[in-house]
Amino acid sequence: MSKEIHKKTISSLFKETLSGNKSFDVRLADWQCEAGDILILDEIDDITKVPTGRSLRKKVGYILNTQDNNFFAKKEIEKYGLQVISLLEEDKL
Repeated sequence: MSKEIHKKTISSLFKETLSGNKSFDVRLADWQCEAGDILILDEIDDITKVPTGRSLRKKVGYILNTQDNNFFAKKEIEKYGLQVISLLEEDKL
């Protein structure tokens, strides 16, 4: 059974998600979610961190938890960081 999960997101990222430019979310994996859950993104001001009252509902799709994968070497992550890449169909560019 799917559940609804509220997470805060800063205004600049909220606007990118709202426009459709940002079709992914990166979060610290200190909470659980599953494909099919509803992620409710609650907008907060970039500077004051005060909620704006706006929110978006998005369905959770594929989840990649880096802790579950052995192809990320800690030393390399510390040196280069991680990139999260949104994949679009070619005709959407």
